[in-house]
Amino acid sequence: MDVDSIRRYCLSFPHTKEKLQWGETLCFKVGEKIFTLLSLDVGSETRLSLKCAPERFAELIELEGVRPAPYVGRYHWVALEQLDSLPDQQIRELIAASYEVVAAKAKIIRRRDRGARRAKKT
Repeated sequence: MDVDSIRRYCLSFPHTKEKLQWGETLCFKVGEKIFTLLSLDVGSETRLSLKCAPERFAELIELEGVRPAPYVGRYHWVALEQLDSLPDQQIRELIAASYEVVAAKAKIIRRRDRGARRAKKT
């Protein structure tokens, strides 16, 4: 996949925002939670980073061109060294799974916040 295809795909998910952070990295967020990081620097060691379910992490980092993401690997983030490290369809599936994992957590956080606000009102 190329940068434009990944960008369009990420933005196709509901409530997704993009923001350029840390120099040349596009961050795709659902709510305020990041689900995909895309480096625009072609010389970067990591081009694409994604959150994955804990049960998929060990399997994914065994694939050639995929490794634990720097700094956040312990939270089940994987990094693709190049945008062609995996077939396009597999990258789309990983992005979709990342969105689902993060969106589910974002909803839990919002529910907790609403509950805390209700408790303060009483």
